[in-house]
Amino acid sequence: MIDIKSLEKEELQAQLQKQNIPAFRAKQIASWLDKGVLSFGEMKNLPKDLQETLAKQYVIPGVAIEKKYVSKIDGTVKYLFSLSDGEVIESVLMKYKHGWSQCLSTQVGCRMGCTFCATGMEGCKRDLLPSEMLSQIEVAQKDNDIRVSSIVLMGMGEPLDNYENVLRFLELLSEEGGVHIGMRHVSLSTCGLVDKIKELQQLNLQLTLSVSLHAPNDAIRLQLMPIAKKWSVEELLAACREYAKTTSRRISFEYAMFDGINDSKECAMELAEQLKGMLCHVNLIPGNTVAGSRTKRSSASRLKEFQTILDSKGIPVTVRRTLGADINASCGQLRRGDREEI
Repeated sequence: MIDIKSLEKEELQAQLQKQNIPAFRAKQIASWLDKGVLSFGEMKNLPKDLQETLAKQYVIPGVAIEKKYVSKIDGTVKYLFSLSDGEVIESVLMKYKHGWSQCLSTQVGCRMGCTFCATGMEGCKRDLLPSEMLSQIEVAQKDNDIRVSSIVLMGMGEPLDNYENVLRFLELLSEEGGVHIGMRHVSLSTCGLVDKIKELQQLNLQLTLSVSLHAPNDAIRLQLMPIAKKWSVEELLAACREYAKTTSRRISFEYAMFDGINDSKECAMELAEQLKGMLCHVNLIPGNTVAGSRTKRSSASRLKEFQTILDSKGIPVTVRRTLGADINASCGQLRRGDREEI
């Protein structure tokens, strides 16, 4: 069975042409897929025999809303989406002045095991298909009667650990007629898979690469992120420098602040030294409460002090606004299989 929704329009037309299905039918099918239908029976202008033929050879993977939570604080929406195999993922819809942004999941769970992140505590069940990533946007848009104008691949999973499917998703994302979001409105987050960052660099995509750094050195990073055993901070930052030079795109470094671990003045000074001269920006993130994690959020005064030090050293820095805190929709709080009421 072929995942028809993960085919680009030209591929779809070529595939159907092999079965002697007319080009105008291919356009009709593509149009229905762009509308987010999840069965061939919903394609009302196709003959019944063609619907049945397609259903025998193709599948249309997607997501369905299992639960929906709306923040009483800021209107952020968190979805628990169910997949065709019974697995579930979470996705977050956020309203900004510039429009709607959606945080998408790329895997069911995560293999990276960061100590402060709820997603990785149960491991990774499987990768998401390009169609399942796309469907998260389509379903959210339809449910709220809006248009999502930007996306962040910062939900459940490590995008570069699902490299091929994520690249195909990005190709589908920018196609005309569908969701149609340009690459400059995409942020892709990684905990630092150096080999994949180098591969991505060669493609010279105009997206924003966000790197979850969270520490200025290996000793501290090892306390938070198992990936630090494979690649050192030095190796990671070297790859980031090369990426920024090749793409001329500013890298965003995510730095979650945890009390007594990575929030000292010394950490700020060391981080500033590490990033000196790089085309980058630092997002300081107030660490979020996660059941089962021993990390605690840094104080507001410590965050401010850290920000002031980076700023004084010429490192562009902001403190990220926390959204959806009352519905566990903030960074590091998304879970696999979370069907409990909040």
